Amino acid sequence: MTASASQSWPDSAPSPIDPAGPVDPAGPVDPAGPLTDPPAGIPIPLTGSQFVIRAGDYRAEVTELGAGLRTLTFAGQPLITGYQPDELPPAGSGQLLAPWPNRIDGGRYSFGGAEYQLELSEAARGNAIHGLTRWANWQPAGRSERHVTLTHVLHGRPGYPFCLELSITYRLDPGQGLQVTVTALNAGSRPAPYGTGSHPYLTTGADLVDDCSLQLAASHWLPTDDRGIPSEAPREAAGSEFDFRSARPIGGTRLDHALTGLARDDQGRAWARLAGNGTGVGLWAGPGYQWLQVFTGDALGPDRRRRALAVEPMTCPPNAFVTGQDLITLGPSDSVSHQWGITVLRP
Repeated sequence: MTASASQSWPDSAPSPIDPAGPVDPAGPVDPAGPLTDPPAGIPIPLTGSQFVIRAGDYRAEVTELGAGLRTLTFAGQPLITGYQPDELPPAGSGQLLAPWPNRIDGGRYSFGGAEYQLELSEAARGNAIHGLTRWANWQPAGRSERHVTLTHVLHGRPGYPFCLELSITYRLDPGQGLQVTVTALNAGSRPAPYGTGSHPYLTTGADLVDDCSLQLAASHWLPTDDRGIPSEAPREAAGSEFDFRSARPIGGTRLDHALTGLARDDQGRAWARLAGNGTGVGLWAGPGYQWLQVFTGDALGPDRRRRALAVEPMTCPPNAFVTGQDLITLGPSDSVSHQWGITVLRP
């Protein structure tokens, strides 16, 4: 199976070179090595090299660690909650999730007639969570003033004896904002289970998301147990506290739920629109992203609780490795690409 949803965005004249490393505005840099060597005696930040891209009023910083989106701003105002280079991503902020998003119950699943046991990366709840690449080093494979591409080879390991070549491209456009393309190629000799997601926290600058309105056209929401594992089939959103098909205040609604049955525009994009503090931020999810996990952060510490809204595009729901729901099977040499993005909503 090969699936790809792509579009071409224009390039324009470069802006000044960023201190994060040399930039070739005409095309990618040599992927064989790092963009810069750190000065002697300077500590390496926890998230590794930092890759800065710009277009118009948009600016983003991407990390070597996990190929995460550390910051995204427009005219200097944050569109997502960021963190420092020498800080681990708090509560999954901006992380890429592969080869599965969300949780796997007990880390156990069956695939191709065999049983597998993953490490329990969410030990407190007894789950495997958010894939295997969040803490890996990703290599730069191409860069211009407006984009950066990072790659990682996920070799086999206990619980996931498959080999994937992964890449992610972050690209900025001065009119359309951020576009992210995630691609997986099965480089191994056997079929592999696969899903992906991303974990940005949207912010309008409001003190609390309670003061923001949300519009997200999803027809169903997925009930879960206290471990975050689906407990029954998706329910209709109509008439429930999770019905945001028309924009309305979030108020005190506690959200940590996967929504599906997504309405799409004429480009096949599903949208979540967050408005408040005189600002609007939109996240779109292209074809193949069947779910949006929405999280108000009630379980986080007081400095982050309900301060921003995580909107996580996911190709499959929680526990898909167990249920098979919307799970992708990549045969040898098969590849699949997915796109999502963030933009400022203009009046």
